[in-house]
Amino acid sequence: MVEGWVFSALLVVFLAFTTPCESFYLPGSYMHTYQQGEVIRAKVNSLTSIETELPFSYYSLPYCRPRDGVKKSAENLGELLMGDQIDNSPYRFRVNVNESLYLCTTTPLDEANVKLLKQRSHDLYQVNMILDNLPVRRFTEQNGITIQWTGYPVGYIPEGTSDVYIINHLKFKVLVHKYEGGEVKVVGTGEGMEVISETDKDANSGYEIVGFEVVPCSVKRDPESILKLNMYDKVDPVNCPVELEKSQLVREKEKITFTYEVEFVNSDIRWPSRWDAYLKMEGSKIHWFSIMNSLMVILFLAGIVFVIFLRTVRRDLTRYEELDKEAQAQMNEELSGWKLVVGDVFREPTSPKLLCVMIGDGVQILGMAIVTIFFAAFGFMSPASRGMLLTGMIVFYMLLGIVSGYAAVRLWRTLKGTSEGWRSVSWSTACFFPGIVFIVLTVLNFMLWTRNSTGALPISLFFGLLSLWFCVSVPLTLLGGFFGTRAEPIEFPVRTNQIPREIPTKKYSLLFILGAGTLPFGTLFIELFFILSSIWLGRFYYVFGFLLVVLLLLIVVCAEVSVVLTYMHLCAEDWRWWWKAFFASGTVALYVFLYSINYLVFDLRSLSGPVSAILYIGYSFVVSLAIMLATGTVGFLTSFSFVHYLFSSVKID
Repeated sequence: MVEGWVFSALLVVFLAFTTPCESFYLPGSYMHTYQQGEVIRAKVNSLTSIETELPFSYYSLPYCRPRDGVKKSAENLGELLMGDQIDNSPYRFRVNVNESLYLCTTTPLDEANVKLLKQRSHDLYQVNMILDNLPVRRFTEQNGITIQWTGYPVGYIPEGTSDVYIINHLKFKVLVHKYEGGEVKVVGTGEGMEVISETDKDANSGYEIVGFEVVPCSVKRDPESILKLNMYDKVDPVNCPVELEKSQLVREKEKITFTYEVEFVNSDIRWPSRWDAYLKMEGSKIHWFSIMNSLMVILFLAGIVFVIFLRTVRRDLTRYEELDKEAQAQMNEELSGWKLVVGDVFREPTSPKLLCVMIGDGVQILGMAIVTIFFAAFGFMSPASRGMLLTGMIVFYMLLGIVSGYAAVRLWRTLKGTSEGWRSVSWSTACFFPGIVFIVLTVLNFMLWTRNSTGALPISLFFGLLSLWFCVSVPLTLLGGFFGTRAEPIEFPVRTNQIPREIPTKKYSLLFILGAGTLPFGTLFIELFFILSSIWLGRFYYVFGFLLVVLLLLIVVCAEVSVVLTYMHLCAEDWRWWWKAFFASGTVALYVFLYSINYLVFDLRSLSGPVSAILYIGYSFVVSLAIMLATGTVGFLTSFSFVHYLFSSVKID
């Protein structure tokens, strides 16, 4: 039966990466050279906005459609979860041929279309276009500073007026690099490596697309002059921007004509460097300086606390072990501290099953985060591969279910001294965190369905995710639990008394636990700002190498904080350290959630509508829960190791 689970798990994961269907297709990234005059077509992604987190289909607006109909592109699991919907478009380009073309003219706008166009323009929706896997860029000037954006607006509203003007003319600039061939050329493909020899030099010379830019504008065309035009007929070029009185106003019974022009420009940019322009982060010097300064301060403070702690514990151990038995007994009567809870320190905590389940899920989430960021830091999940990061996170999370089940069941055996009930622990571990996430996402998805957003997951994907959960994650977690039953439980170094010791009343224990999360939060709050900006403001995040350093530093600080707080509670004769050790570092998630709310109020003030706010809060809750489980697990395991080592170092009869 175990072998069958393993085979099923590997089969589903293999299909997740290789099956060419809508839910699980993973496109390869490769270089393509185009010949002079070769026809290539742009694709369009979902309409997105920084004011609302509800993506919509490009063709939900009255835009021109391709002659051969709208066709969806195969998308991987991560793209679908992110709400991407990539379709073909009527925008056609002939390589290295400059031209100005007519697309189509809409029927007279009715009331519904006018209302929809005005609403999308008010909400600052952007059209996202892709050419040869490059998102289109545009540039704006604000206070003498050039700002780069991806996509272009649906429409705009001039200051001092409520009129809406639609963007119906696009001036594209396509940057191309002429490739002359070479003696040996290596091209990466979706299936492996292809080597092209010198004999293929002439056949494979051509143009590489290394940039895709747009200047959008609104132009009102003469209805009489376009009556006889067909798609891709030539029209006169336009000098953008256009005067307001010559722009296309959005109003009822108005026909909108869509045109575009394209200019190909030779560039020295090489194909491997074409994404560099998209990954330039504004204020990068301030970003690096702030992060490094924060890391140095946190390391310095954590180092001081840890050194003081080591000296204190070493002194207590030395004094205690140098005394004979009578002196130790007298010392126990006269002194208070961690030495008095020796008979209760390993007493079973309250809700032991829940603790084991949360530790198992925390191990799984932490392992997923480390492995994913590690691969991303080495360029395996670049922004050029849309959805790859999220897909990798899901796959790594499922595969690490075996580690989750092992950790949960072994801790259960350690606490109970028996393997009885391990199946229940394994099932709970497999369903606790994914179940909460699934419930939250189902509620949010229902809200997206009611708004006809492309962010809503189709039913087929829902069943696909359930299949991955119950066919891969759950069996692997049960398999890990089975291995946990075969592992030796951790032996406690001291015996537990039958009667629990009375705990002195302490008034500030909860405040200490809540305050303990501030130090780990200090290691990541600046990086958290950039991550939130990249997610909610449509920017690219690429400094995964530095994020890996921040994650490792966070783990170290969480471990130190939890150990220090555990030692403080033991010195206060409080032997109930299990949950306190977990939440000492896990409370960093509370500050992450509060910071997310702060970001919503002060940085996303324009977020429109209660649906968008609920989506933001729901996603923030899921992320904060994952952070709590991961950081709490770090604190608990470190404190458990410390307590075990501390009391195993004391000579006790």
